[in-house]
Amino acid sequence: MPPMATPEQEHVAARREAFARLDRMRDHWWWRPGWQVGRSFYTFHVTFDDAPEVAELAGYYRAALDLPTLDPVPDEGLHLTMQGIGFADEVADGDVSAIVEAARSRVGDLAPFDLVLGPADADPEAVMLQVAPWAPLEILRAAVRSAIGDVWGAARVPERADGFTPHVSVAYSGADAPTEPLRQLLAGAKPRTARTRVTAVELIDLNRDEQVYRWSTVAALPLGVGR
Repeated sequence: MPPMATPEQEHVAARREAFARLDRMRDHWWWRPGWQVGRSFYTFHVTFDDAPEVAELAGYYRAALDLPTLDPVPDEGLHLTMQGIGFADEVADGDVSAIVEAARSRVGDLAPFDLVLGPADADPEAVMLQVAPWAPLEILRAAVRSAIGDVWGAARVPERADGFTPHVSVAYSGADAPTEPLRQLLAGAKPRTARTRVTAVELIDLNRDEQVYRWSTVAALPLGVGR
C-alpha cells in the first residue's frame, strides 16, 4: 500500500489541478475590504532577510518565469504570511506592545526549525514556492494567536485558526491575463528547492500602496531564547 499523502502534498496536488483548469489569472492588487492608499496593517510574518538561499531560489524562478503580467517579489519582500492583527489605525499602541511581549514569551519557548521551499507552482493571483513541513509553522502560528488572545481574549483573535496554507510568493499577477504562458514557463522550469532555517517571527507594519508589499519591522521575536 502506498504511503498516505501529507496535508502539504494534498494541498499542492489540489492547487496544481485547479491551476491546470484555470483560463485566466486575476490582478492580485485589487483593493480588499478595508484597504486603501496610505493604510497599513499589523501582521506577523516570517521574513528572509538573512537567508541568501531563499533569495537565490526566488531569483531563479523570477528569471525562469519572466512575464510582463507578473510583478516579481524583490528579495527584501520575500515573506511567509502567518497571522494578522489589524489595521494600524485601529489597533492601540498599548495593545501592540502587549501583544509583542506576550508573543515574545510564547515564541521564545519554541525551537528554531528548518523548512524546505520549492518547487514553484501557481494559483489565480500568484506564483509561490511550496513549503514543507507545515507542522512547525502551525505550532508557531498557534503561539502567536495565543499571544493575541492573551491581550484581547480568544474570541477576538482575528482570522480563522484553520485553513492556514504556508507559501512564499515569488511573483504576483499584476493583470487579468491568460494562464497558458505561465503554465508553459512553469512546465519548462527545472524544479528547484532550498532548505532554510526559521529562527524568528516578526511583527511588521505592512503597506501595499505601490503594487508591492513593503513594511517596517515593529518587533523581531527570536525562537528558542526561553528554552
